[in-house]
Amino acid sequence: MGSNAFLTVTVALSVMGVLAAGSAAAGVTVLGTGNARACYEAAESRDYNEKALAHCSEALGETELSHYDRAATLVNRGIVKMGLKDLNGAVADYEKALTMRQDMGEAYVNLGIAYMFQQKDREAEVALTRGLELRPSKAHVGYYTRGVVNELMGDVRSAYHDYRMAAELAPAWDEPKAQLQRFRVISSERKMS
Repeated sequence: MGSNAFLTVTVALSVMGVLAAGSAAAGVTVLGTGNARACYEAAESRDYNEKALAHCSEALGETELSHYDRAATLVNRGIVKMGLKDLNGAVADYEKALTMRQDMGEAYVNLGIAYMFQQKDREAEVALTRGLELRPSKAHVGYYTRGVVNELMGDVRSAYHDYRMAAELAPAWDEPKAQLQRFRVISSERKMS
């Protein structure tokens, strides 16, 4: 006879509260000046307006953009579109970026965020997991959002671990810590026969 310890995670989920907390998008850095840089800065600063969207679209019409910067600008335009509540347009931009650069973790993370807001939880979880595997620059955003999605799907254990990871990666960000406060971890023993 032995014993096996396991954790039970319980939480009172307020779906509206979790979604109201939102998720910050993860922009992709574009160096230099011009429309592509202005698009990146708008995505990073959450300056979602028609002028920012125009900078992004104009940048994509420029022929001198590198392959990487073109994919990055698609992701950044997707972030601006998402901020303007054009989720379908954002998804299209993320998917197009991924046809160009399948190794861009930020594209998958942002695709997962858009899917979450479209209430496509399974697709969101898959995209977020793939994005995290690629080690995006703002992995805390991916972990936090995947925590929200896992919680919405009823997997509170995974949600708890994702929120913890987000809190560890971004200790100054209060949102993951606030989500963790809703959890209660109970340790119990199960006897094996």
